[in-house]
This record gives sequence, structure tokens and C-alpha cells, in this order.
Amino acid sequence: MPVQIVSADEAAQHVQDGHTVALAANGGGQLEPTAVIAAVERRFLTDGTPRGLRLVHALGVGDRDKRGVNGFAHEGMTTRVIGGHWTWSPAMMALASENKIEAYVLPAGVITHLFRESGARRPGYITRTGLHTFADPRNQGGRANSQAREELVEVLELDGQEYLRYRPLHVDIALVRGTEVDELGNIGADAEPAILDALEAAQAARGCGGKVIVQVKRRIAGRLDPRRVLLPSALVDYVVVEPAQMQTYLTEEDPALFSPVPAEESVTDPITDPIRAVVARRAALEVHAGDVLNLGFGMSADVAKVLREQGRLDTVQLAVEQGLYGGEPELGDLFGMSRGPSARVSSAVQFDIFAGGIIDVTCLGMAQVDARGNVNVSSFGGKVMGPGGFVDISQNARTAVFCGAFRAKGLRVHLEDGRLVIDSEGAVAKFVSEVEQVTYAGPFAAREGRRALYVTERCVFELTPAGLALTEVAPGIDVERDILAHLDFRPVVGEIRPMAAEVFAPVAAALPLP
Repeated sequence: MPVQIVSADEAAQHVQDGHTVALAANGGGQLEPTAVIAAVERRFLTDGTPRGLRLVHALGVGDRDKRGVNGFAHEGMTTRVIGGHWTWSPAMMALASENKIEAYVLPAGVITHLFRESGARRPGYITRTGLHTFADPRNQGGRANSQAREELVEVLELDGQEYLRYRPLHVDIALVRGTEVDELGNIGADAEPAILDALEAAQAARGCGGKVIVQVKRRIAGRLDPRRVLLPSALVDYVVVEPAQMQTYLTEEDPALFSPVPAEESVTDPITDPIRAVVARRAALEVHAGDVLNLGFGMSADVAKVLREQGRLDTVQLAVEQGLYGGEPELGDLFGMSRGPSARVSSAVQFDIFAGGIIDVTCLGMAQVDARGNVNVSSFGGKVMGPGGFVDISQNARTAVFCGAFRAKGLRVHLEDGRLVIDSEGAVAKFVSEVEQVTYAGPFAAREGRRALYVTERCVFELTPAGLALTEVAPGIDVERDILAHLDFRPVVGEIRPMAAEVFAPVAAALPLP
């Protein structure tokens, strides 16, 4: 059947009760089919249908308010979510916490690859990614609340080695986006900051006998150059042309987000918080010229600012799970995009490359760390957060540098004469006897010979076969009073080095409020 051009409301009619919907998008509005999602939500709010949807998405999608996954976050509309990252939709997180949906969390790369494997009608996805983490069925098996009872993962042994098999998905509808559609129905993505897993989501729907709905900004005369086609027309059923489509939530069509043209001189604000400055500077010491570097969200992303300030950013090859290489990484709400990227592949290909060990250093966040070197970023305080690509990345990088404050909630410090001074201590411990959920399995990493550091403003720990070892302490910090007294466990303590002096240089002054 030829590709049909329809309105967003007409496209929404094809999403029926009980359908499983695959959504290929990322935070900040990246590749998000906003108009189609809004039409599906509008139909539910007006007519009470579709109900009982099952939503699957690999990356975080939304604006923490109304867009993205938030459009599906209505009781009765959605009954199951398999998500890689949830924090862009507080409403869906609330439904999960209240057990009003079946909530599952899987690593983002696993979901992306499950789209591909399910579309090819293969028996799921077999990988070592997720072993000994929350995704392992010997732990939670990806189940994030009491309503989630189905076994989605099993342990296999092949040639004497353990693997996880993630069971295949059945997808009825893929909601994806591009930039243009040609006269044949081929979809291009020339102005998109990344192509993510749009192709894989479409494969999943078609392989399961479902439908593919694509939103684009414009319809072009003639045919696209075949090298520019993201989705061939054979994979496309319905196209919604939305002239008001934004490239991201903040940009209509910024060429710097999709072209190799060097970005304009950076106007990124300097790091004024001394905690963030110290952590980012110390983490940056683990990055060397020629490294393939991956950066996570939050405090760890500040490493890019440090490298830029030091004139070293162009000496490394940045690689992010959204499929981008090079350029200057965007921070904040546009995280996962780059200005002036040098290369673009799909998320599925990128996660395959990551699994092959291409990452020399990754700098990631840490919400909780325990005595064995386990890290939790995916669930704490009863909230379903999800790891995004954290598991896929940290489990395959040669060196993982986990970045965060030593304690949370109320910690205040300042830098004085090359020393760290604690003004007020944080009320919440981040280094605990046992993490609430294992996102990074420390003992497993140690057995495999992978290197891990845990960098805070006052000290650095390293992963050893015996657990966490305290290896560096900031000038001005008393080991017993400021570190060991705040731990629920005793780390390995051997030779302790001072943290590098340049880490404690004065920070830039904060600008006065207008």
C-alpha cells in the first residue's frame, strides 16, 4: 500500500486500545513526533480511547511537564511502560510509584536492540549487558513496581559464559519523526540532531505486523538522494506533515546541530559551584589526548566545560549514546545533542560500537555508592528513574569515572588558599553500606578487570577486588573527621595521595542576579 499523507488527528485513529506503541525520541524534543502524540492524547481526553496502551521507549522523552511521554501519562490510557529513562515525565513516574501501571526499566541500549531483534523476528536479544544489575532476573529483572510481574529477562549459559536473554517485544505502532518526505514516501532526517532508534522502532512495528506513523516538517518535490533516506517508504504507512515542527524544544532549525560547520565561539557559563568545579577538574585528569570520551548527564557533563577551558576538548573524540561523535556537547535540557558534530549513526549502531569497547573513559553520575563499588542512579527514594544508557556505557568502558558530591542536601564548601573548606555538611549520605538498586555492579567490574574511580569534592575512591579503596584526599580535609566518620562501612585504606593541586584553583565568580 502506498504511503498515505494524513493529519495528526487521522493518524491518532490508528492507535487502538491495547496497542503496544514504540516511541523513538529523546529529551529536549529531539526527534519527538510532538503533534502526533498530542493528537493521541487529545483523542483519549475527548473520547476515552485509546485505553490500555503499552509504551516502549529507550531514551528519556519529554519536558518534565506536558510533552513527550507525558502525553501518555493518564490513568487508564497507559497500563504498561518499558522505559530506559523516566525522569522527563514526572506524571508517568507518579503512575509507576502508585502502582497504576506495570513499570519496567531496562537499559536503553537493550531496548533499542530489542526493537531491531523483534523486527527481525529473532528470539530476543542475547547480551552480557545488565548482568548483576537490576536488569538481571536474579535481582529485579527490570521490574520496577509490584504491578510488574512478567519475566522479561532470563539467564543463559553459552560456551561456559553467562548471558542475559531479553525476550522479544510485540509492537503494534511505531511513532517516529523525520524532517522531510519525498514523492515516494521515503523519509529523510537532514535537519535532525540525531536519528536515534527511529529505524529500529519502525522495524519492530513492521516485523510484528504493525503500522509506522511518521511526523515530518515538510513534503518535498521529487525524490531524496538515497544516501539521505532514514526510512525507506516500504517501512512507512502514514505521514503527518507538520510545518510548525520544531527541531528541538528550543530551536526551529539550527544548522549547528546537524552540520559539520564549526560552532560559534562558546558562550557556555563557567562553573561557579566549587563542588562541581573540583569534581569536574579531578575527573578531567583521567582524560587524555586521543581518548574516546563519553559524558553523562548532570555533574559529569561539566567535564566538557573543563576540557574546553583547558583547550583540550578538540584533542578527544566525544561519543554519546544518541549516535553522535565530535562537536561541542549541549548541556542541560538539550543534553544528548552536539553543535558541529563530526559523525552521526543510529543509537542501535552506537550501542553496538560501545559494546565493542571503543570508550576509553566515561564520566557518569552517582546517586549512591556502596562498600563493594556498586553504583545506583536508576531508583532511589521510591522513584522510578531509569538509567538511560548508563548500564550499556559503564559496563563496556575501559575506565568509568563516577562523579558526585560526597554528601547531598545542604553541603556547602569553598576553596581557600588551595584547600577545600567545608562550611556546612550534607544531611544525606551518598556512600552507603548497600545501594537501593544496582546500576553498576562493582564486583563484576573488578572481576573483569575494568577500572573505576569515584570522584567527590573531598576524596577519590578506586574500585579494587576487595571493594572501595580510599586513594586521594583534598588538601584541608581530615580523613577521620570528614570522610570515615560519615561512612557506614570501612573502605580499604592504604597509601593516600593528595588530590592534585590544580583541582583547587579559585572558581569563576558567579554573576550577580539581574
